[in-house]
Amino acid sequence: MNTTGGAHVTADVVVIGAGSAGCVVAGRLAERGRDVLLVEAGPDYGAVDSGRWPEELLNARMLATTHDWGYTSGRWVFERARVMGGCSAHNGAIAAVGQRQEYDDWGLPGWRGDDVSPLFDEVLARMKVRAYEPHEAGPFHARCLAAAADLGWPIASDLCDLDAGPSFGLETVNVVGTTRWNAAFAYLDPVRGGTLRVLDDAMVDRLESHGGTVRVLLSRRGEPVVVEAGTVVLSCGAYGTPLVLERSGVGDPRVLRAAGVDVRVALPGVGSNLHDHPMVHADRAVSPELQSWLDEVAATGFLPEEQTLGKFVSSQSVDGRYDMHVFPVCASDQTSFLYGRVHVEVACVDVRSRGIVHITSAHPEAHPHIDHGYLSDLEGHDLAVMRDGLVLAEQLLDHPQLAAVLGSRITDMSTDEAIFATVSHYYHPVGSCAMGEGPMAVCDADGRVHGLDGVIVADASLMPQITRANTNLPVVMIGERIARTL
Repeated sequence: MNTTGGAHVTADVVVIGAGSAGCVVAGRLAERGRDVLLVEAGPDYGAVDSGRWPEELLNARMLATTHDWGYTSGRWVFERARVMGGCSAHNGAIAAVGQRQEYDDWGLPGWRGDDVSPLFDEVLARMKVRAYEPHEAGPFHARCLAAAADLGWPIASDLCDLDAGPSFGLETVNVVGTTRWNAAFAYLDPVRGGTLRVLDDAMVDRLESHGGTVRVLLSRRGEPVVVEAGTVVLSCGAYGTPLVLERSGVGDPRVLRAAGVDVRVALPGVGSNLHDHPMVHADRAVSPELQSWLDEVAATGFLPEEQTLGKFVSSQSVDGRYDMHVFPVCASDQTSFLYGRVHVEVACVDVRSRGIVHITSAHPEAHPHIDHGYLSDLEGHDLAVMRDGLVLAEQLLDHPQLAAVLGSRITDMSTDEAIFATVSHYYHPVGSCAMGEGPMAVCDADGRVHGLDGVIVADASLMPQITRANTNLPVVMIGERIARTL
């Protein structure tokens, strides 16, 4: 879509952010013939067969590092994709849905496990989800499966079963051939050329309300653009959505005033409740024999870094539900991540710690303040889960199936100090504009922002509590759910 300086654009619905949920909302509305404008800060490379998509955004064997927003905090880099498809265009393509009861636990109408189950059926079909077959397992992950079975771990590929329990097995993925099947391919390609319009390379500054109409003030390639619509859907993610609201004067008055923004709607919960799955790892050096196998397979075929994952119950689980992920990762000379060593990653997926994300300036490109508060819960729950997971990780690495092709330990993870020093993120930020009705809730159960007519949130920021799963498919499901209310 072409615009000129000072351009003015109107639409029935404007969706801001073409990530995992935004693509769903825009695509579903366009299927119904609605006049939809999709605004994306990154580039639009067109349909999957356009020939314009960069290889690193298509190749599912490793995480992509280009098209990143550049969010950082201390020693952490919080990768978020600035491109059509959002994080579904650069993630590990691990397809998981979580556990039925956790949606019940949200306590929100329309979000119970029985409510979201049929939505996930739609998501699995659209995202072309499948399980890796045993013959596809690379030389390292095949040994992980054999070791897990010998350790007595239940073996299953059930990440997309809402009623599944603890298990270890081959992952379910949204991968077609070797291509990461992102949400833009799944939901936008079928409606391109219809009522959907796309405004890419467009950075949103703020929103303004004027008598039943919402105005979106943005810049595109250095030129100002004003967009007007009856409904605006914010799908900018757990970091981006609260920042747009705060620049628009919606949030905690103390935060807004400190950033030089006038208060329009006092909502102290904006930017709070931020959380993610904290992650640490056990590791080993790779033997020359295993590295040779990995490099050979990668040179002649498809060798994903991740193929197996386990869901386990820690000593902190009070109801017997799994609360941690334990999953191996390896690399070849065709990829940069982890070359020469293997990790068994451990993540707490029933997170108690909370953090914040806030603007530091009214300028849309200013770096936000991000603090996830990893392992900060006063009861020490999250740390205790990590300890238990590391025990399982070491058991797997020490099993003869793996020990025979691995070298020595690289990182000593035997102390709490080591866990705190190395804790990282699992790429799953959520919760910063949480649904609910309490004093810290930002949106109602349909994503409508409290006190701000015409503005709806549809992304991971809505989750009051993170799912016990990689969050991409749950976020796609959120898009399906919100689209049905519009």
